[in-house]
Amino acid sequence: MKRYEQIPHTADIAARIYGKTVPELFENAAYAMFDMMGDLEGLGLDETARVEVEAPDRESLLVSWLNELLYNSYSRQALFAEFRVLKLEENRITAEAKGQKLQKGTERLSSEIKAATYHDLEIKKTDSGYEVVIIFDV
Repeated sequence: MKRYEQIPHTADIAARIYGKTVPELFENAAYAMFDMMGDLEGLGLDETARVEVEAPDRESLLVSWLNELLYNSYSRQALFAEFRVLKLEENRITAEAKGQKLQKGTERLSSEIKAATYHDLEIKKTDSGYEVVIIFDV
């Protein structure tokens, strides 16, 4: 199963994310966001961010998770490439992101994502697992 596919969107960036399980869906959504932001090939994994967020429902939790990762990325000046959900409940996630601090002049970033949005967000159960379409504000 592929992790994600970028899909056309008029003004922003959109992706259809896939996962066999809901935790895998969350991990793949994070990977897709950072993969669309920059070059993850050969990225070091010496920077670790532990993320814990709460939200009222699963869709809100997904957006909160992605936006918290963006905050960590910009505040640490790091690009993340590996994600592991440690614990996922209906309204709470505890996870880790690993990546590398970016050096000045690094050409790894190709686009700036400002936020994951709630626009038409719905996690759907499919025959092969789960999927969701996420629109990212650029």
